[in-house]
Amino acid sequence: MAAKLKKGDKVIVLTGKDKGKEGEIASIAPSTGKAVVTGVNTAVRHVKQSQASQGGRVPTDMPIELSNLALIDPKEGGATRVGFRMEGDKKVRFAKKSGALIDG
Repeated sequence: MAAKLKKGDKVIVLTGKDKGKEGEIASIAPSTGKAVVTGVNTAVRHVKQSQASQGGRVPTDMPIELSNLALIDPKEGGATRVGFRMEGDKKVRFAKKSGALIDG
């Protein structure tokens, strides 16, 4: 199945403690069905000091389930679902809310 959400997409969180927060997808793991979104699902990790880093308590963005994320409509804003259609001979993603192309 083609990826509905990709790295660099602007998304909004639908459920959980960060509901309503917006961010950009930094990385995605299709095998686990999770994505890391900047500024969302932040946890404090205790890092040991080394020659390369200072160490201490470092806030880190943790993975969040893809089902808890929705793409932000590029035209109207707000959450939208993603669809696929053919534009000539190329398959492109589009926002179902407004019909605007996401990529392509």
